[in-house]
Formats: sequence, C-alpha cells, structure tokens
Amino acid sequence: MSKPHILQMGPYPAWDVGALDARFTMHRYFEASDKEAFIRQHANEIRGIATRGELGAKRDLIAALPNLEIISVYGVGYDAVDLDAARERGIRVTNTPDVLTKDVADLAVTMMLAQARGIVAGDAWVRTGNWAEKGPLSLQRRAFGQKVGILGMGRIGMEVARRLVGFDMEIAYTNRSPRNDAPNFTFIDNALALAEWSDVLFVTLTGGAATRHIVNESVIHALGPNGLLVNVSRASNIDELALLDALETGRLGAAALDVFEGEPRLDPRFRRLSNVLLQPHHGSATEATRRAMGALMLDNLSAHFDGRPLPTHVL
Repeated sequence: MSKPHILQMGPYPAWDVGALDARFTMHRYFEASDKEAFIRQHANEIRGIATRGELGAKRDLIAALPNLEIISVYGVGYDAVDLDAARERGIRVTNTPDVLTKDVADLAVTMMLAQARGIVAGDAWVRTGNWAEKGPLSLQRRAFGQKVGILGMGRIGMEVARRLVGFDMEIAYTNRSPRNDAPNFTFIDNALALAEWSDVLFVTLTGGAATRHIVNESVIHALGPNGLLVNVSRASNIDELALLDALETGRLGAAALDVFEGEPRLDPRFRRLSNVLLQPHHGSATEATRRAMGALMLDNLSAHFDGRPLPTHVL
C-alpha cells in the first residue's frame, strides 16, 4: 500500500524528518525553486500539509490541492492557516498545544527579568572592560513586587502568572471572560485599562484578525515611560510602528520581544535601540519540547490516515 503524500512547508529537525519520511511520502515545498510548478506537479497526490505556525497554509494553496484532507501545524498558533478555506472543504486542522506551554512561559519570565535587571547590558559591561574602566553599571529596575498585566490568560498566560507569584507580584489579566481557576488574580476587561494599571505587560494572546494590533498606540502610551512590554505571542498583536515610535521617544520605557513583523528580517530601527531586548522567536526552542511537538504533529497526521481520533484538532 502506498504511503500518503504530504506537502512539507518548511524544515524540521532531523529526528522529525526521519519519522515523517518513514510514514509518508514527503514533498518539500520549501526546497522547490519554482514553487508554483512544484504544486502543479504534485497537486493531485497531496493529501496532507505539514506546516509551522508562522508558515500556515493560505487559501490559494488550499484551493490548489483538490485531494487535501488535513493540515497539521507544528506549533500552537494556527492563525496563518486559512480556517475558513479549510472549513469550506471539510479539511481537518491540528496543532501542538500544551507541549510547548511551559517553555514559552519560562522564556517570557526570563525576558522580563533580563530586561528589568539589565542582564545583557551587564554582560557587555563586564566583557568590554567598562566595569574596570568606568565603574558600576547604571542602576536597573526592580522586578519583584511590580504590578503585572497578562493580556490573554490562556495556557501560556496562566503559566506565566504561576511563575510570577514567586516574585511577589500583583497580577491582573484580560481574557474573554474571568477564569474560575484564577481567583487570586484580578480580572480587567480591556487591554487599555490593563495597561494603565500595569508596570509590566505580558502579551500571550493567540494571533489572528480579532487580536491584530490590540496593543495599539493608546495601550502602549498607557503602559508609559516606566512600563515594560513583553511579547511572546504573535507580532501582529502589537502595532509595531507605534511601539518603535514609543521606544524611541521614551513614551514607553522598555520592551522585550521574541516575535517581529517580517521576521527574521526585522525593522532595523529595533537594532538601534538600547531599551529593547531582542530574541529570535525561540519560545519553544528546547530539544525536549521540539521533539514533543514533532511527535504530536506526526501523531495527528498518522491518526487521520489510520482512521483514529485526532489527538489535538482545531477543526
């Protein structure tokens, strides 16, 4: 019996490639020099798409694959998949939630601490000899005891909150509705009010049209010249031009970012700023978590073609 044909949108670690190749006939879209010709050549064979959160699957690609049955996302975010197009065709969509939640929360808290206490600047101060030649590093901000707002109290937001309890921080959050399992945290029903209240604002929302630029100029200015913005969600959740303007003028104190519009080719204005911590979109990038993500993606694809229930389906 022939193996199902899968369109692979981007590269995966070697251990996932071997497992996918053993189970399926993989067509590596990202390696094709003429992608339109590649799709035309293989369109009728393709029954599944293996993609990543930031790559997704757009409507025109879905429409070009007449026998497509499933889109499996390597990642928790699926906003780059055209869900309406998939729903119209009865195409299943899966992602890999939970397995990356704690790693992303770890990085979010690490970024807050690193930016607040000047960890990167301190390392450079020592390495360049400035400590010996110019004296102590300038004073940094306190982390413990601050008021922290969490914009999006889903899996990752909740894990961030649990970690911050240990820093004696006062925690509030905005969500679609109050969480019954968060009685010790304050619910604030809109992003602007949450920013006005917060010293530190974490963005842990899902992406998509509904949350695009939810952190807009007004929210950024409400956080203020002493505020710190941390984003480990989607770049689209923040108005990046408004953020850059605020960081450059001092209307926002600082930011720590793991995601950017157009990444990895981010706006060069970011690199000129000393009040922003830049990270290469690696919230889930530990070997243990990436192995678990790959295994879950493979399990979703295998379950579909074996006729088993999908472990983690979106549609």
